[in-house]
Amino acid sequence: MKLNFDLQELKNLNPKDPGGWPWSAKIISFAAIFIMVVALGALLDWQSQWDELQRVQAEETQLRETFLARKKEAVNLDLIKKQLTETQESFGALIKQLPSKSEMDALLTDINQAGLGRGLQFELFRPGAETINGSFAELPITIKVTGNYDDLANFASDIAMLSRIVTLNDIAITPSNQTLGMDAVAKTFRYLDEDELAAQQAAAKAAGAKKK
Repeated sequence: MKLNFDLQELKNLNPKDPGGWPWSAKIISFAAIFIMVVALGALLDWQSQWDELQRVQAEETQLRETFLARKKEAVNLDLIKKQLTETQESFGALIKQLPSKSEMDALLTDINQAGLGRGLQFELFRPGAETINGSFAELPITIKVTGNYDDLANFASDIAMLSRIVTLNDIAITPSNQTLGMDAVAKTFRYLDEDELAAQQAAAKAAGAKKK
């Protein structure tokens, strides 16, 4: 067969006389040399470039991930700053609704006048002892008033509408002759002044020192 002949012919080639080789042998030799050159070039030169490309691609991926993480942190930071600002504004608005120590008497008068303005009869109006809670003081006021249902409801609404924070707690309504009686504990709050805060901090430090 021709294939066997060609193979046999290739075996009999004289390596010292390539010019005398048949064209099929020359083409095969040229192709083999070309493939060898390409392979050696890839091994000696392209391999380092390939490794460099792989390194650059890995670095690019890492930088992209770092960028996305930093971007996410920046977005969250802006959101946290916005929430903090809103919280501070809300807290400031609440602080303004708390009376100072010097304004407490006026607030007690406002609560009393709210009941009298609705035609209620006060049977008891007794401020209790203040309770310190952090930077604030809570003042309970035990009240007992009598009146009709509408007046009691309007009184509760007026208390809620005061410019200062006042809450009605432990409400109990009982019939009293032809009217209704309401027992409740009104609670109001005030912020501590600088002297009170300093005294509270000193007391806390002293208590901590005793525990040690």
